Amino acid sequence: MGAFERYLSVWVALAIVVGIGLGQVLPGVFGALAGFEYANVNFAVAILIWAMVWPMMIGVDFSSLARVGEKPKGLLITLVVNWLIKPFTMAALGVVFFRYVFAGLIPEADAEGYIAGLILLGAAPCTAMVFIWSQLTRGDPNYTLVQVSVNDAIMVVAFAPIVALLLGMTDIIVPWETLLLSVGLYVVVPLVAGIAVRQMLKARGGDAAVDAFIERVKPASVLGLLLTVVLLFGFQGEVILSQPLVIALIAVPILIQSYGMFAVAYGAAYALKVPHNVAAPCALIGTSNFFELAVAVAISLFGLNSGAALATVVGVLVEVPVMLSLVAFANRTREAFVEEAQADT
Repeated sequence: MGAFERYLSVWVALAIVVGIGLGQVLPGVFGALAGFEYANVNFAVAILIWAMVWPMMIGVDFSSLARVGEKPKGLLITLVVNWLIKPFTMAALGVVFFRYVFAGLIPEADAEGYIAGLILLGAAPCTAMVFIWSQLTRGDPNYTLVQVSVNDAIMVVAFAPIVALLLGMTDIIVPWETLLLSVGLYVVVPLVAGIAVRQMLKARGGDAAVDAFIERVKPASVLGLLLTVVLLFGFQGEVILSQPLVIALIAVPILIQSYGMFAVAYGAAYALKVPHNVAAPCALIGTSNFFELAVAVAISLFGLNSGAALATVVGVLVEVPVMLSLVAFANRTREAFVEEAQADT
């Protein structure tokens, strides 16, 4: 790991400050970039996510995908955390904090909106950014792709019923344009591009050429991450500066949820002797939120200026710093896990 990646948290912190600052200095530029979207999917962010995801997609070996089912533990852990635990713990944390712990600090009507936003975040797992988190922990790209794909497939049928149950609403409308466009832009496009480049490289120099090329383009992933942070915090800088207390209060249950879900998934992977290159991405996927979908549903159900929409935006802001801290922890604890060849599969 190079010096740049070793101090990635420092660079992200600087990117946050730069993003907020540039958002205030150049509001017109960031306003134009924020408007460059369709169905709540921002194309400027999408391009940067391509830069983050593409190097890992080059590493996907389709000849190995058929063998993923031989080692199902990591996938099962992710599915249990994402669909049987995460939505319900997020709802419970929202109720505890906004109806009781923070009751004297926030108007009751606003509190209910924040709870709704947290529920939407908890029920929408796994953004495409997990590909870079997996890459930073040296995760297995084949497993990561399968885990993301299976979770996306389940989300198509499970998201609306879970949200309806937890919100007590029956007229939940899944924004299919947002869901399908996000999956297409963030997963399918870079995957197809990665396959094409991988085949070309293998034809020229075999696996060695593929590995060498991935190492050369890895800095593009980190640069894409930093520029994404600048954009996200630039877009939301006004909200952060105008409502810092509310932002901080909403972040509390999100932080507890994020670290708690990682602990459950990572601990289960350790107990089940899952190799680290599967354990790390499975725990990170169990922690991450599909914030584009959550934001889109919050706006469609409750409105752009609602408490629910604000809560999902806070989820966006918390995602990168939290995930980076978990990546660092996963890398520090790599030696505690069995090697892949020794794993009890």
